[in-house]
Amino acid sequence: MPSFLDLDVASALSFESLNAWQGGEFRRAGVGRGENLTIREDTRSDHVMWLQDKYLGPCQQTYLDTLEKVRLELNRNLFLGLVDFEGHFAVYPEGGFYKPHLDRHRGVSERLLTVILYLNPDWKPGDGGELKLWTTPGKRDGDFITVAPQIGTLVCFLSGDYWHEVLPAMKTRASITGWFRVRADLV
Repeated sequence: MPSFLDLDVASALSFESLNAWQGGEFRRAGVGRGENLTIREDTRSDHVMWLQDKYLGPCQQTYLDTLEKVRLELNRNLFLGLVDFEGHFAVYPEGGFYKPHLDRHRGVSERLLTVILYLNPDWKPGDGGELKLWTTPGKRDGDFITVAPQIGTLVCFLSGDYWHEVLPAMKTRASITGWFRVRADLV
C-alpha cells in the first residue's frame, strides 16, 4: 500500500529512526528467540530497536494508533482474532540483507500478520533493499513480487505462510517491522 501513512508522520518516523541509529540505540538483530537467539551474519545483517510503550514519541504513537484501526477492521471483516502488535525499527546498513525466512518462530504461532512500514525518502531504483516476497503460501520458489522500500509504503502478509527476504541494500535502509498477534491459547 503506497502512501499508507501521511508523509509528514512517515518523515518524522524516518528522522527518529536514523537519529537513534546514529546515536547507537540499535542492537544487532539475531535469529531465533529467548535463549536460542543467535547472531547469524550469514543470514541477516540488520539492527533493531524495539518499540516500547513507555518511550513512544508522538509520531510512533500516531503510527500505532493507525495500526490499531487496521487491527480492528481486520478483526471486524476477517475474524482474525488479532489482540496486539509488537514491533521494532529496523536499519539495514549499506550491504545489509536478510536471507529468505518466515516471520513465525518454530513452535510459536502468536505472530499472525507481518506489517512493514518503509521509512526511506528518495529511494531510487538501484538502491537495493527491496522486499522479495514469494506469492505461493509455504513456498520459497516460483512466483514472487519485489517491493521498493519507499517512505510511507506499507506491506502486510501472513507471517507463517509467506517466505520473504530483504535484498542487499546499497545505502542505509530503514523501516518499522512488526506483527499483529493472536493469543497463544487460541492457536
